[in-house]
Amino acid sequence: MTHAKAKLTPSGRLLLVRRVREDGWPPAHAAAMAGVSRQTVHKWLRRYRDEGVAGLQDRSSVAHHCPHRTTPDVEAAVCQLRSQIRRGPHRIAQKLQLPPSTVHAILARHGMSRLGRLDRTTGIPIRQEKPLRYERERPGELIHIDVKKLGRIPDGGGWRAHTRQEKHGAGNPKHRLGYDFLHVAIDDHSRYAYVEILTNERGDTCAGFLERTIEHFAARDVAVEWVMTDNARNYVDSRLFQAALGVIRHVRIRPYRPQTNGKAERFNRTLADEWAYERAYDSNDERTRSLQDFLIDYNYERTHSAIGNRPPASRLP
Repeated sequence: MTHAKAKLTPSGRLLLVRRVREDGWPPAHAAAMAGVSRQTVHKWLRRYRDEGVAGLQDRSSVAHHCPHRTTPDVEAAVCQLRSQIRRGPHRIAQKLQLPPSTVHAILARHGMSRLGRLDRTTGIPIRQEKPLRYERERPGELIHIDVKKLGRIPDGGGWRAHTRQEKHGAGNPKHRLGYDFLHVAIDDHSRYAYVEILTNERGDTCAGFLERTIEHFAARDVAVEWVMTDNARNYVDSRLFQAALGVIRHVRIRPYRPQTNGKAERFNRTLADEWAYERAYDSNDERTRSLQDFLIDYNYERTHSAIGNRPPASRLP
């Protein structure tokens, strides 16, 4: 059984190793395709080199010896006092003469770290922690906007269609074709997506995309009320983008917290997995033409688990 926190299965690790050793993929590109870091790629390459296929199997992450581990008697005393007085780690630590951090770690191991999960009378854990998530009440109340860069594909296919050892120009700096800029808009309530492939991410380009996004949703009887973006200058400092907002409220994410704009970030991953890298395209035009088919499937056919296994368009007026 694969480790609960493992990014790759043993077969996925073997595929990763073969892509680098046999197909000639650079470790950085192999890491990007597998969704892991370059350090992880080098780790599995090292284990494969030292131990072969057996080195790609799961290993226990439990420490062989932990001399400073709290004794079972002390852990039992912490849990018992938590149930009796139903107070925080600092109060329990004061009574038992323990560090508050130790008390918190013990409570977390036993599922008692949140007082809201405990029964008020007995102190027994009765509730499970729910993931923090939100959803706007109506379509158009909040639109998430973001930009994703994709390397353009040369005619005849890029390095995903051919190994870099073959001369298809993908690895030659003189033949690099630059990037496509995917401007993405996601409705928070319905998860309905609107996407355009543009040539840059300047403020005027972002302003034009916003205007067309508003028109696209208006054609579906959805009025855009709020727009959420990151803190990039093409959104924050662009006068054209701010003018395009008009009366629409502009909400910016917390600095260094892309999770705030998580619905757009997650859709970018879906774009990569189910469209951009779903297969090896023979040209950039071929991939561009297939975008509309993907969006039709995503918005009108493909079910979304977060909205009751319905397609996003089913939540529009």
